[in-house]
Amino acid sequence: MEAENKRIPLNDLHEKLGGKMVPFGGFMMPVRYSSDNEEHNCVRNGVGVFDVSHMGEFVVRGERATEFLQYIVSNDVSALFDGKVQYAYFPNNEGGVVDDLLVYRWNENEYYLVVNASNIEKDWNWVNQNNNFGVELENISDKLCLFAVQGPKALPTLQKLTELDLSSMDYYTFKAGSLAGIDDVIISATGYTGAGGFEIYVWNKDAEKMWNAIFEAGAEFDIKPIGLGARDTLRLEMGYCLYGHELNDTDSPLEAGLGWVTKFTKSFINSENLKAQKEAGLQRKLVGIEMIDRGIPRSHYEICDAEGNKLGEVTSGTQSPTLQKGIAMGHVPTAFAKVGTEVYIKVRDKLLKGVVTKLPFVKAGV
Repeated sequence: MEAENKRIPLNDLHEKLGGKMVPFGGFMMPVRYSSDNEEHNCVRNGVGVFDVSHMGEFVVRGERATEFLQYIVSNDVSALFDGKVQYAYFPNNEGGVVDDLLVYRWNENEYYLVVNASNIEKDWNWVNQNNNFGVELENISDKLCLFAVQGPKALPTLQKLTELDLSSMDYYTFKAGSLAGIDDVIISATGYTGAGGFEIYVWNKDAEKMWNAIFEAGAEFDIKPIGLGARDTLRLEMGYCLYGHELNDTDSPLEAGLGWVTKFTKSFINSENLKAQKEAGLQRKLVGIEMIDRGIPRSHYEICDAEGNKLGEVTSGTQSPTLQKGIAMGHVPTAFAKVGTEVYIKVRDKLLKGVVTKLPFVKAGV
């Protein structure tokens, strides 16, 4: 019997706001409040708020915290400074990915790891299993709410609520302080939309007060709650990977385009095998595909050549609200990965023409 889906702390509030609640990653989550297109455009052009409190957060503490993370994650954690955030992944021993994550550095002896909701238990087991460094690990996933305030009007919305100078924050940095009269809040210049904005970590007891304050501050910009539907179309327009689609336990992170967060200047789990793969040359690559023919590419649709021979599968696909055309990501042999290469998506036994496109599909901030 499957475990019951958990409820995020503000579940009742989302239901009152008309959010359609669906199971996602082991939680009941709002998929939309109005329409995916309306919510998508609200974030691209104004400001919207995602409740992403289903995400997982682990604390890593100890004198060997940096050393432990250098071993367990792909990126070079030693490059971080206090208040800096880094994107990385946990490699597994089989050549795939346990999960992708964000690493937050408080100081050299304390870090936050932010992981995907569907992988919280798997990741927690993985970090504990590989903790041969005597570091202290704490899972605080159930204690925190996380709101992603995204869009070009996110800055003026949140600046009303804090004395911290948010405009001076570089991308992928964070500050701790007071927001909306609530202390002990983390404000992070990160997000999953490419539209700019911040992510706010707040203790559960203060979550509803924070949510209401953000909506009051953003009222003049027509701020709206945003569901998972628009979150997916926004991240896909940016070519961002989603675990379970572009990344999984078996596929190579290098083939998924994550070479930029794979640092072979250090030794980490499975680094020798990944390095050998890089040196031998990749057989497949994750590419962006824009549809030329009308049609919406969906996950698992076949990517074919002109003769209908299967090259690979769509990992994520949708109708882009910004471009008003079908877009997809998927793995193809490297011979077909060059920008401008024509490929075909098989939709109900019909071959629809597309073209390999440089990612992102939409420039950040557009």
